Amino acid sequence: MELIQLIAVFLLFWVGADAVINLKYGINEEMKPGSVIGNVTKDALKQGFQIAPQPPYLRVISNSEPRWVELSPAGILTTQMKIDRDVVCRQNPKCIISLEVMSNSMEICVIKVEIEDLNDNAPRFPTSHIDIEISENASPGTRFPLEGASDPDSGIFGVQSYSITPNELFGLEIKTRGDGSKIAELVVQKSLDRETQSHYSYEISAEDGGDPPKIGAVQLNIKVIDSNDNNPVFDEPVYTVNVMENSPINTLVIDLNATDPDEGTNGEVVYSFNSYVTEKTRDAFKIDPRTGIITVNGILDYETAQIYEIDVQAKDLGPNSIPAHCKVTVNVMDTNDNPPVISLLSLNTEMVEVSENAQRGYVIALVRVSDKDSGANGKVQCRLQGNVPFRLQEYESFSTILVDGRLDREQKDTYNLTIQAEDSGIPPLRATKSLVVKVTDENDNPPHFIKPHYQEMVMENNLPGSCLLAVSAEDPDLGMNGTVSYSIVPGEIKHMDVNTYVSINPSGRIYSMRSFDHEYTRTFDFKVLARDNGNPSLSSNATVRIVVLDVNDNTPVMTNPPLVNGTAEVSIPRNAGVGYMVTQVKADDYDEGENGRLTYTISEGDRAFFEIDQVNGEVRSTRMFGENAKSTYEITVVARDHGKPSLSASAYIVVYLSPDLNAQEPIGPVNLSLIFIIALGSIAAILFVTMIFVAVKCKRDNKEIRTYNCSFFYLRRVAEYSYGNQKKSSKKKKLSKNDIRLVPRDVEETDKMNVVSCSSLTSSLNYFDYHQQSLPLGCRRSESTFLNVENQNSRNAAPNHGYQHPFTGQGHQQPDLIINGMPLPEV
Repeated sequence: MELIQLIAVFLLFWVGADAVINLKYGINEEMKPGSVIGNVTKDALKQGFQIAPQPPYLRVISNSEPRWVELSPAGILTTQMKIDRDVVCRQNPKCIISLEVMSNSMEICVIKVEIEDLNDNAPRFPTSHIDIEISENASPGTRFPLEGASDPDSGIFGVQSYSITPNELFGLEIKTRGDGSKIAELVVQKSLDRETQSHYSYEISAEDGGDPPKIGAVQLNIKVIDSNDNNPVFDEPVYTVNVMENSPINTLVIDLNATDPDEGTNGEVVYSFNSYVTEKTRDAFKIDPRTGIITVNGILDYETAQIYEIDVQAKDLGPNSIPAHCKVTVNVMDTNDNPPVISLLSLNTEMVEVSENAQRGYVIALVRVSDKDSGANGKVQCRLQGNVPFRLQEYESFSTILVDGRLDREQKDTYNLTIQAEDSGIPPLRATKSLVVKVTDENDNPPHFIKPHYQEMVMENNLPGSCLLAVSAEDPDLGMNGTVSYSIVPGEIKHMDVNTYVSINPSGRIYSMRSFDHEYTRTFDFKVLARDNGNPSLSSNATVRIVVLDVNDNTPVMTNPPLVNGTAEVSIPRNAGVGYMVTQVKADDYDEGENGRLTYTISEGDRAFFEIDQVNGEVRSTRMFGENAKSTYEITVVARDHGKPSLSASAYIVVYLSPDLNAQEPIGPVNLSLIFIIALGSIAAILFVTMIFVAVKCKRDNKEIRTYNCSFFYLRRVAEYSYGNQKKSSKKKKLSKNDIRLVPRDVEETDKMNVVSCSSLTSSLNYFDYHQQSLPLGCRRSESTFLNVENQNSRNAAPNHGYQHPFTGQGHQQPDLIINGMPLPEV
């Protein structure tokens, strides 16, 4: 097909360095996919449009029909698919596809592609034949509306005329409806006589305005019936009424009246819509067949349909009635029921970014404002609210938001713009749209995790690919400098790559790559790296700990007694008594807590003869067997954990009674804990008795040596004292055995005294005896021997006398202790 390019390429406005231009192209419908519509890059450059040196030269920000046309990165506009204008735009006189594209320098180009119609459809009647009945007394000039033909083509290629063949008695009159379509009315040109001819057959042809024209035909069958003296007559052939859109159901549209002077059924009139009234019209309105009142039956929307044409017929109930026809034109009146709609044509409709170095006139966003209402109700004014360094520039089909002042991110990095649109209706309707403008800066802040450490509890046996948790890092920088991506820091978990355990998507959601097993891995840690997209990029990391929680996924396993094909055999003496331990059942469960705590029960078999400890699994007899008991007994022991749901394992145990009659029968069940307590108590009692015995013996020995010990320590202190008084300036020296003498009072001092030393003495003191009687102070002595010290008065009375005397009992005279020739001071 021929490519038609309209030359109307011109520059609309210059705003600083930014330009907005319009490019218009025209193509015929039915072009094959891939057909070139135009070279937008080349045509825009001719008009001074600034385009990037490398593809993509232009960026599409709006496309009304992306299914049919596309713009390549090189700027070539082509068709996507075969375009059928009759489907896309139906009967609209103009069929236009709109695109808005933007260059890297934020210049805007508006592209309009008009789809030209081709005469590729012939007129078509809805049925293959039209049947009507006409009374023989119908006078010339009587009209009968016919159902019209339709043509999907628009404009001149639609239905333009109708013709009837032959045309001796009837003719056609062409009328144009409010929507531009044409219909035909059958006009009686000569009088009819049923007795002469009662049936007529004609061909109605519809012709469009193509060259050559296309034609559609239908057969018209006319039946002439006996006359009815009077026919209904409407007051007016055409009625025009106005109805407000959004009128409620049953709202009165018009009250039609057709009169018939006949009486009875010949004068009773019924009303109805003609058969060719469209279904859309029937959905919107209804007519009362008795009264002729037309009311609203559906939703009226001015934006959908502005006018309805209703063909009504009135017919009496007499025989061979000739119906009367009228046309009701309903104009739907617009009300201000649609507020303005504000659309942002930028990539991000909620937030845009602009550099703080942007100059005045720099375009940051495109805005399109529309209002479905018409007239003043659809006329919209748009403005920016507040005192901001931006302004709104309005064009024919859209507006732009421009920088209108100096931007400084250090002073303010975010602007909340509010766009207000208001129509001119009464009362006016308003709409607002918010837009966040962020001022970008350099990349000087690394991402910052909300938490340095993350911990998540995960049940084991999780599904691979399930989401575990989400981490989040914030970067106060803007744009790409603040855009954070996430990755797993390389590492190992149990000698395996961490990426075989977890993965992370760019938004920070962490997914499991495998099913975790609590019995194998209870916890594992890894690091998540957050990196911005600045140049150079900055990063930080956070530690994530996954705690794998236990679930009851391990069935207990019987370990004792050994099972062969699930069966164990044990033997007990036939004369085993009550409480005899037959065996101990043990099972292992790798789960933890309640999931791994086992309870043993006997589920089947000879349960009357045996019982089991639910905790330790000991199976014991509950009765005597005797000589007449059977030789084998069978029980089924079940080990069941306390998980939810509970898991269990069972063992089939066969108990044989052996003929050994010498086995001792336990009196009752043995409690190991009780035995252990008794043993500890016995040991403690033995130790207590031993300690008492030792304490008594030591106390007896202490009584025997207490006097000597006291005198001995007193002796040492006094000896050291007296010896120090004699030689204060010399060093303290030990007492020798020659320094101590013990003499009786009544014996001369010159008598000799035997002095002995005891090898058990650990100090420098000496032990001595009286004459031939040895008296070692550290050894056991007789009860009649003791040592005493005289008082100071007796020493003063006989200062130079000392005695040496053996004695028994406790006499009045006691020996004095002489140390180095000096008596012992009194205490």
